[in-house]
Amino acid sequence: MSERSDVRSTPDQSGEQRAVLLVTHAGREDIIDLARQVAERLHKAGIRVLAPYAERDLIDHDWVVGVPDLHGDPQRPDITEGTKPELVMVLGGDGTFLRAAEYARPAGSPILGVNLGHVGFLAETEPEALHEAVQDVLDRAYRVEERMTLDVDVFGPDGVVVSTWALNESSLEKTTRERILEVGVSVDGRPLTSFGCDGILCATPTGSTAYAFSAGGPIVWPSVEAILLVPNAAHALFARPLLTGPESSIRLDVAPRGHDAVLCADGRRTIPVPEGHSVVVRRGDKPVYVARVKDESFSDRLVARFQLPVHGFREQ
Repeated sequence: MSERSDVRSTPDQSGEQRAVLLVTHAGREDIIDLARQVAERLHKAGIRVLAPYAERDLIDHDWVVGVPDLHGDPQRPDITEGTKPELVMVLGGDGTFLRAAEYARPAGSPILGVNLGHVGFLAETEPEALHEAVQDVLDRAYRVEERMTLDVDVFGPDGVVVSTWALNESSLEKTTRERILEVGVSVDGRPLTSFGCDGILCATPTGSTAYAFSAGGPIVWPSVEAILLVPNAAHALFARPLLTGPESSIRLDVAPRGHDAVLCADGRRTIPVPEGHSVVVRRGDKPVYVARVKDESFSDRLVARFQLPVHGFREQ
């Protein structure tokens, strides 16, 4: 992970109007109310407010500029209609954050998350600090961290069938509950192992606290650049989580004459992977930038999110 030092902490001298893309969990009226308040405050400060069409309609202000709803398809061009947002502000949980990343990554805009979900590990701040977070946006009082992503290709007999990417993880999974998925694993072009399993995950350090953590993988600090490989319910003696270098390439081969699989990227983009096809995972060519307004360390975040006992029982 690297930190950009030119992070707009000083006023823009170009004279161009600032713009913020607001991505909101649209299923809760209380969050929509907060989104209206944030939009109005940004608008009064002279900042152009963008929002996906469905959320723009819920915010219900004619000065909010609508952008296309991606619906899990981050490949659509001109998603912000020619306006590059200075920042993507997220009101919601980790799912909303991952949806916002589909807008932020191609634009190169940092994401600032306000946790209005459950765990909210990707978010920067909690709802009670929303007022201060908006002020930090107005003042450009934030720094930006770079987060590694994954580029993922699905190969068939004739080459690449489809490509996608992930901020958290790409998960290759079986398609039917009663079947076992047979997978061969290679790293940097060399066969490593094969086994039957429910699935296998390739995750970034950012995603190490998500699905990979639930599958038994380690927590990896965001400052570590690596690719995490985690088998899910593997039928094998050697089926431990592995950590490769950031420039490694991981290939997952679905056994021919076996069973079909499905690839899911960040829980949003789903791709069929028939028997005999392969998935290749490597470092993404575009990172995702995350805006930070607090001095909280990753250790502090772990303690807060998982409610870790930092004091022994004798001290208590």
